Amino acid sequence: MTLYQVVFYLLAGVVLAATVLAITRRVVVHAVVYLVISFLALAPMFYLLGAPLLALLEVILYAGAIMVLFLFIVMMLPRETRAPGLGVLARQCWPAVLLTGISLTAMAVVLLSLPLAQTPVTAALASPRHFGRVLFEKYWLGVEVASFLLFVALVGAYYLGKSPEPVAEEPGESS
Repeated sequence: MTLYQVVFYLLAGVVLAATVLAITRRVVVHAVVYLVISFLALAPMFYLLGAPLLALLEVILYAGAIMVLFLFIVMMLPRETRAPGLGVLARQCWPAVLLTGISLTAMAVVLLSLPLAQTPVTAALASPRHFGRVLFEKYWLGVEVASFLLFVALVGAYYLGKSPEPVAEEPGESS
């Protein structure tokens, strides 16, 4: 088994563990933190599979933009009034710290052990017209599905964030 295979399977374990922890957390902010860890551990896996653009997009779009959207949604939700003690916070943060440390170590191993790290990458050029034509002619269904999913997320955020309307009493009813 090569070093890259070991790192890949280690990162796969981190992704699985962080995703399971994100699903099972009762505190929404903790779930978001574990989801960010999962997204950040997924980026070097894409890199190891030979897709550096997907790795970059994973960090920028998912761990960056989508998670900011999730945090805005979390901020709109009602929160608990009782704050946990320092001992409880210390017990709850060790899995996140451990998974983050494993992910960062694996990323450092991948980036520092690449034999091609010293050679510059040749730039690929494409005009915006050509890029748009390929995107909307060949991959139009994926673009439409992604736009529909973003629309559903927007409607869900609006629904979760709107304040409940007071119920008006019917005339003639008295409590």
